[in-house]
Amino acid sequence: MEIYRNFTLFLLLSFLKFACSQDLLSCLSSGGVANVTTYCSPSYPQLLNTSTKNLRFTRSNVSKPFTIIFPTNQSQVSTAIRCAREGSWTIRVRCGGHSYEGLSSTANTPFVIIDMTNLNRITVNLKSETAWVEGGATVGQIYYAIGKSSKKYGFSAGICPTVGSGGHLSGGGYGALVRKYGLGADNVVDAILIDAAGRTLDRAAMGEEIFWAIRGGGGGSWGVIAAWKIRLLPVPKTVTACRAMRVGTVSQAANLWYKWQMVAPKLEDEFFLSFVAVPRNDTIGIGQTFLGLFLGPRTKALKNIGKAFPELNFTTQECKEMTWVESVVYLWGAADVPTVDDLKNRSTFPKSFSKVKYDYVKVPIPLDVMNSIMDMVSKQNKSSILLDPYGGAVNRIRSDAIAFPHRGNLYAIEYFIDWQAVDDGNNDEYLEWIRRLYKFMEPYVSMGPRAVYVNNLDLDLGVIDWRVPGLSGPLAVELARAWGQKYFLGNYERLVRAKTVVDPFNVFKNPQSIPPLTLAGIAGVESELDDVL
Repeated sequence: MEIYRNFTLFLLLSFLKFACSQDLLSCLSSGGVANVTTYCSPSYPQLLNTSTKNLRFTRSNVSKPFTIIFPTNQSQVSTAIRCAREGSWTIRVRCGGHSYEGLSSTANTPFVIIDMTNLNRITVNLKSETAWVEGGATVGQIYYAIGKSSKKYGFSAGICPTVGSGGHLSGGGYGALVRKYGLGADNVVDAILIDAAGRTLDRAAMGEEIFWAIRGGGGGSWGVIAAWKIRLLPVPKTVTACRAMRVGTVSQAANLWYKWQMVAPKLEDEFFLSFVAVPRNDTIGIGQTFLGLFLGPRTKALKNIGKAFPELNFTTQECKEMTWVESVVYLWGAADVPTVDDLKNRSTFPKSFSKVKYDYVKVPIPLDVMNSIMDMVSKQNKSSILLDPYGGAVNRIRSDAIAFPHRGNLYAIEYFIDWQAVDDGNNDEYLEWIRRLYKFMEPYVSMGPRAVYVNNLDLDLGVIDWRVPGLSGPLAVELARAWGQKYFLGNYERLVRAKTVVDPFNVFKNPQSIPPLTLAGIAGVESELDDVL
């Protein structure tokens, strides 16, 4: 009898899912959205996985969307939101597919993906020194469009060109121009947000509080970013890009790191110098790569870095003069992206299984601690660490100027562990290793709270399961506080209020989205916002 009941329930749920699926497809079709693929389509696996960069989220035991919707204009985005809401489908929005925790392509409830790939148009206006960038455009496509329009301008965003701008700028957007001009989000002057009601809102229509929230408040909470209006940033016609590789013992690598942390955050704003450390598989020791961008000629770059960091001993062969857009390609250094034209290619990112963690450093780390860290890295051949300097403009901007709050740091650390499918049996070992390293670092990084960049999502920090009955309002806020204050520090409460205004019924949600104060409505919340403003 129990087997019969379970089978009957299975049939009923299958029928209801099928009926809801047909209603969704009919709604999309009647709204003029034709570019849709379902799990029954032969092209579904390829379209689902092409934009998913972390292979952990392509496995068969990971939840898959019923439908992937590829809108070609803003009206179709609005239709997709409306149709998904009518069928009570969870919505995921995917731009570049780089979410470290797969939040743009997975969910624990029946869901659809709105894939922004086709909304990638970029319009550069040299007269106004601005550009409109659709949310599906990658960072590389932005760089390419600006570089083709003029050698006098650049933009401050990430080094990896296949990252989608919709999510990247929503979280902040950190890259090689950050010390000169701040984050990408610091240089957004307008935006088009399509909210949970399907309304298309520019800065004036959404209001300054929501405009504040979408710049650094993270993707997945506010609606769909259909477009950004960005400020073009002046750069010299000739810049200097440096890439130097060193190999040394654990002690030698630690000594260079120790000196780097004293120098890189204090260089002139025009100089960006990052540091990557990886274990050497062919010998005992650490491989170190220094990546530098100087907004000026090579002679001055070598003179300045030689004076501040003589131990590095950059040579003329390791520093090259080029245009700013050429430096983007050079610094990324991927063998399969040899030319500026390849910045348009959104599928050049190498895929792997991975886990990433993140820290901010406010006071110098002791040398003996660095030796211990490098020793751990040397013994795990799937690991690497990346050090990115702060200082300059990014630190001079107020922590509440936009939702991104992390100002005043010396530098940031990203801990990586990457492996391939043949190593599947070691998944737990790899995850345990990076969590052990993260725990070891706790006394030496930011604290009260231990801060994290929202574009480096980490579900280890805590999640909300929205399937739990009654999980709303103050309870959700309390549960989210564990990770929300790490991502957003003192800006977290203000983000909760903004969420309550723009998406009170929590249509756009994921395990680490900003919760609204109430799911019953927004009465009285505007008066609270008046106090914030």
